[in-house]
Amino acid sequence: MNATDRRSTESANEAGVTATAAPDAGAPARGVNATREPSFLLARPEKRVLRAIARRLPRWLLPDDLTLLGIVAAIAICVAYGLSNNSDVWLWVASGLLVVHWLGDSLDGTLARVREIQRPRYGYYLDHLVDAGATAAIAIGLGLSPHMLLSVGMLLGVAYLVLSVNVYLESQALGRFSIGYGLIGPTEVRVILIALNTALALGLDPRVELFGVTVTALDLAGVALAAGMLLLLTARALRNLRELAQAEPAAARGPLFRRMERRPRASRRPRMS
Repeated sequence: MNATDRRSTESANEAGVTATAAPDAGAPARGVNATREPSFLLARPEKRVLRAIARRLPRWLLPDDLTLLGIVAAIAICVAYGLSNNSDVWLWVASGLLVVHWLGDSLDGTLARVREIQRPRYGYYLDHLVDAGATAAIAIGLGLSPHMLLSVGMLLGVAYLVLSVNVYLESQALGRFSIGYGLIGPTEVRVILIALNTALALGLDPRVELFGVTVTALDLAGVALAAGMLLLLTARALRNLRELAQAEPAAARGPLFRRMERRPRASRRPRMS
């Protein structure tokens, strides 16, 4: 999942940094001037909390250590969901690990900025690479649990990754970095997962039979969420394409059929006998 704060330059208004074209090895790191748009529900209070935590962390702890913590937490979440086949206690473990993952995934960039040790291009590349892996691990874990079909878990993972790819493309093409779609961002998704884990651990797990397949409430919620994400993506992509088309108008279309110009026939000279 995308972190709430990225390792980016302050000039990018605390935005995720987009890779630049083949800079010299000795040149200073710089990113695309992409402005962060914190539109989702918990963005502002979360930012304050993360900065407060970052200022209190020991000096020996570095941003890469927090990134590693997020990686380990994502893998552990996948394992915990799988082990929930044996006991619902593992759902509580998964919820606790989601908090740990939030800390590792969201705090690394904040710590880098608070200490002024940003590595914009390195952080951008590593952060989004790790995000993709973490999203896949959590989606697979959900699918391996007894509360969601694997196909639904993979559908959720693919939908989330496509939304993330669109965010990265926007930062390049439009100069803005908005990781939230409406009021829902990565942190809100974690909160929703924790709430669902809690309900399932408490025994709230209604199931129905559809076409010979047992479908849980989490399956139905997952399909609805994936459909909602794809609808949001479609609307945002159409808006982006309209904006880009206005900035870069398309060439005029030529005629489908060219008119054939009639050439005058050359006059035939009479043959000389």
